Amino acid sequence: MTHHALTLAGETLHALPSGALFWPAQALLCVSDLHFGKSERRVRHGGMVLPPYEAQETLTRLQADLDKTSAATVICLGDSFDDMAASDGLPEEARLWIARLQAGRRWIWVEGNHDPGPVDLGGTHLAEVSLPPLSFRHIAMPGETGEISGHYHPKAVLHSRAGRLSRPAFLIDDRRVILPAYGTYTGGLRSSDVALAGLLGANAIAVLIGKRTLAVPMPR
Repeated sequence: MTHHALTLAGETLHALPSGALFWPAQALLCVSDLHFGKSERRVRHGGMVLPPYEAQETLTRLQADLDKTSAATVICLGDSFDDMAASDGLPEEARLWIARLQAGRRWIWVEGNHDPGPVDLGGTHLAEVSLPPLSFRHIAMPGETGEISGHYHPKAVLHSRAGRLSRPAFLIDDRRVILPAYGTYTGGLRSSDVALAGLLGANAIAVLIGKRTLAVPMPR
């Protein structure tokens, strides 16, 4: 089995190797921090030119996850675009691809700190989503239970005799799940950072993503 099954607020969820979270009972796929347009934004602000293929690569993985899960609902958990101008500059090929993925599905864009307003694409635009017993928002709120969020681009760093392993990771405890960034050009915040360590309980685990998932106690 390549995914990691977990229980949150009594619901079974699957942390997929791609960084997506699947809720089988609701046929719901959740992804966070797609950051479409990052390469374009960097050029616009005079930064280093990156290969402009992140939308294609991200959408290829998203289509594969949708084909595999047959999800009827998609929640994009904020920071879907690197900024609002990036959403306006999305290539027509990518816009059409997103429209094809949206066809026949409920599609929800949750607001993030990079894209606080609606975008000129199909779907519904919400500040957060409540599907009891779970809630979906971009940034985790202390004290919440049954919460699914993103924002931090968490990663876990492991050290062993074989060397150092650093991968994006889900962070999970009995109250919440924080998703890794799904977008291609995204950095990461170590799970040991105080911003994350303060949100997750002592029993938290990190589920590293890649070809397969790997669950370990959350590095602190």
